[in-house]
Amino acid sequence: MGETTTNLDGNTVDHSGPPVLDATGVSKVFGGLVAVNDVNFVVPRKSIVSLIGPNGAGKTTFFNCLTGLYRPTTGRVIFEGKDITAKRADIVTAAGVARTFQNIKLFKTMTATENVQVGMHPRLRSRVTGMVLRTPFVRREEKAAKERARELLDFVGLKRKDELAMNLPYGDQRRLEIARALASEPKLLLLDEPTAGMNAAESEELRRLMDRLRTEQDMSILLIEHDMKVVMNVSDHITVLDHGEKIAEGSPQEVRQNPKVIEAYLGSQA
Repeated sequence: MGETTTNLDGNTVDHSGPPVLDATGVSKVFGGLVAVNDVNFVVPRKSIVSLIGPNGAGKTTFFNCLTGLYRPTTGRVIFEGKDITAKRADIVTAAGVARTFQNIKLFKTMTATENVQVGMHPRLRSRVTGMVLRTPFVRREEKAAKERARELLDFVGLKRKDELAMNLPYGDQRRLEIARALASEPKLLLLDEPTAGMNAAESEELRRLMDRLRTEQDMSILLIEHDMKVVMNVSDHITVLDHGEKIAEGSPQEVRQNPKVIEAYLGSQA
């Protein structure tokens, strides 16, 4: 991948400098099942990288190895020059990696604003004693956190800030999950099928949101997505997994024409 790319809005994006994430030889074995096999993977700075493949290819398992939900069987994961291999999920989040999930995971009986405030926990400085005593510092921090949460909801385009999460439509729940991930102030955002259940207009809004995140927030994004139109339109670089192994990588145009990718998705007859 080159040091600069041009996004769909015609803006040049600079990817120079060391990569945000560099995973080497990552494997994950469950009993006798090899879910991910010796995958090397790099996320350049301020890039949007997509990880695609058929169902069961090992994409979410690989995500889980990067974010501390799974301990890799082998391999190393370097984030911003630091080894985060097999670190706990909360430590990985505090380091600057945030994610959403394929199946939306929200606190359904909390408001949208409250959900985002939960995501700020790694960055808050209040301690239990101060919270119990309701010190002036705690009250100031809580007020600032609420204001920031509402700013993030505005950023992702969610207007119903005081609505319970369970009452929000599906597209807004997706936006809320992204806002909550952003609350931890990540340098790398992992999105697991964020457009699932969205219509074409909502998917386009999400594409523009991802562009804004990297240009306005200096953020890198790693995307799992089944909507190939979204993948081809938004990605600087694409990696393809099949049966846990990397079978191709390159630009959207290169991946689109790769015979191994066509066979993995459509079968050998294609």
